[in-house]
Amino acid sequence: MLLGLTQSLEGQKILFAVFLLIYVVTMAGNLLIVFTVVLSPTFGAPMFFFLGYLSFMDAVYSTTFTPKMIKDLLFETKTISFTACMTQLLVGHLLGGVDIIILIVMAYDHYVAIFKPLHYLTIMNQERCAQLVLLTWVGGLLHAVPHVLSVYNLPFCGPNVMDHFVSDLYPLLKLACTDTYIIGLTVVANDGVLCVLTFSLLLTSYGIILHSLKNLSQEGRRKALSTRGSHITVVILFFVPCLLIYVRHPSTLPSDKYLAVFYTVITPMLNPVIYTLRNAEMKIAVKNLWTRNIISSS
Repeated sequence: MLLGLTQSLEGQKILFAVFLLIYVVTMAGNLLIVFTVVLSPTFGAPMFFFLGYLSFMDAVYSTTFTPKMIKDLLFETKTISFTACMTQLLVGHLLGGVDIIILIVMAYDHYVAIFKPLHYLTIMNQERCAQLVLLTWVGGLLHAVPHVLSVYNLPFCGPNVMDHFVSDLYPLLKLACTDTYIIGLTVVANDGVLCVLTFSLLLTSYGIILHSLKNLSQEGRRKALSTRGSHITVVILFFVPCLLIYVRHPSTLPSDKYLAVFYTVITPMLNPVIYTLRNAEMKIAVKNLWTRNIISSS
């Protein structure tokens, strides 16, 4: 049984409307980017390929959590089977790991584009892009599978109420009828280290890129700072809640489920806005593509 975000019936109605709207915007925004990248012949550059890849993964990642959460807000009793719980745990951490590594790949792509522009297409060729995509999935599996293996065979013989809206590790460990302290430490080592390393790498890469802007004109610096500032905002909204949950003594706190909303619901909605729709080339391509489709349909 899941307690969800609130026990108030009035609060559940409000949250249902809010999260339904967020999910619709998330899917519309991310799929718009995916279709634009796929259908626009001018978007053959690796940076746009990775933008489309990120948007597709965000759409799938959001679907792992949000539809069930929205459905549960309509019912007083919220339940999830053990099999569905393990599936949500595996898929959620797999796609979350893939998403995190995509951000690192995109930072690397931006670094090459800025500091080695003449060699960009040689370095970021199709083979290299395919290797980086494979790397995201290998990293996601290495992150997610140990979690499921460590939890699946635990004895669950008593309490069955989780104070959360999704199936997550610490609430599950709290329900096990055995000592889970060592498993909790492995969660910190896995999720905590991944979050700290990724967050540090991204902030370092943004710092290097921002430092390089001193060679641009004042207008160029203003535009670049606006875009990079938005990127950093999304990165902070994703990683700070993760750090607050996983980089600490293994335990559950009432605030954890509210922090989880940021990286499961909010950032998948913001990514297409920040990473793509604030990109001038992407906005022009979206406008041209859909204008052309409307004219063709007419």
